[in-house]
Amino acid sequence: MAKTMAPTKGNLMAAKNTLRLSKQGYEMLDKKRNILIREMMQLIEDAKDVEVKIESTFKSAYNALEYANIMSGMDEVQNLAHTSVIDESVTVNLRSVMGVELPIVSIDKLVDKPMYSFYSTNSALDEALVKFNEVKELTVRLTEIENSVYRLALSIKKTQKRANALQNITIPMYEGITKDIQNALEEKDREEHSRLKLIKNK
Repeated sequence: MAKTMAPTKGNLMAAKNTLRLSKQGYEMLDKKRNILIREMMQLIEDAKDVEVKIESTFKSAYNALEYANIMSGMDEVQNLAHTSVIDESVTVNLRSVMGVELPIVSIDKLVDKPMYSFYSTNSALDEALVKFNEVKELTVRLTEIENSVYRLALSIKKTQKRANALQNITIPMYEGITKDIQNALEEKDREEHSRLKLIKNK
């Protein structure tokens, strides 16, 4: 339903002001959307690189683990795995990009020293530990990127919706209102001028 306003100078000023603010709002939303899209595209490129690294590192890690199983035996490796402690070194902070909170996931300190004795183990197990630590770092980075991309995509969608509402509904509506009021006021001025001219002639 089209909004109507009484054809007065006050309403004309109010309509012009709303129209100006709507256009400014649209420009700001458009800039925000472009910045968010640029940020998201960069993160997607980063994700591709990390995924390639993860794939090769996982392969190396499992090869090292397989070799450790052959050298020490699966039962021995499983027993050693139970000696590992729960790692709580991952922390999550936030950074803001155009009002969108994006996570910064980091590892405070990787457990790079083995929790097992060197007496009954071999270098294959050490190699597996190193490789799985690399996998952990890459997984943390990929988690951060994927979460950021998801949040950015939601914000871009919301920003796009608001920008479309301004561009396709609010701005055309107030352009129409401004034009209608201006036409009505001009018509009123012409009638007033004609009436005064008629009175003067009489």
